[in-house]
Amino acid sequence: MLTPDELRDRVAGYVSAVNSRDASAIAALFAEDAVQADPASSPANVGRAAIRTFFDGSIGASETWTFTATAVHTCGTTAAIDFRIELVTGGSAMSIAGIEVFDVGDDGLFRSVHAYWDESDLTFS
Repeated sequence: MLTPDELRDRVAGYVSAVNSRDASAIAALFAEDAVQADPASSPANVGRAAIRTFFDGSIGASETWTFTATAVHTCGTTAAIDFRIELVTGGSAMSIAGIEVFDVGDDGLFRSVHAYWDESDLTFS
């Protein structure tokens, strides 16, 4: 099992990869059979290829973004983050605040990631 500091390092790597806007780099952080849902109420993306497709679509639908983990909490094999993403899409600025919960394998790859946010967590400027 990874230590709390190792879990925090994995989250920092995720934040960096998301901010790189490189779907392949993001997907490489996931186990081959990982499950990801953003938001958690949507159908899950199962497998590294599906996760890469999800991020390709998100990157294509936005012009810029900045993803921040404002707090990181660990427990066992789980890391949970409070996050904020500021993005521009269609020339309009938008922000989403929420929580993401990661289950991390002993190999350091994400086995699952679920993002928790809804319409009330969106702000537009």
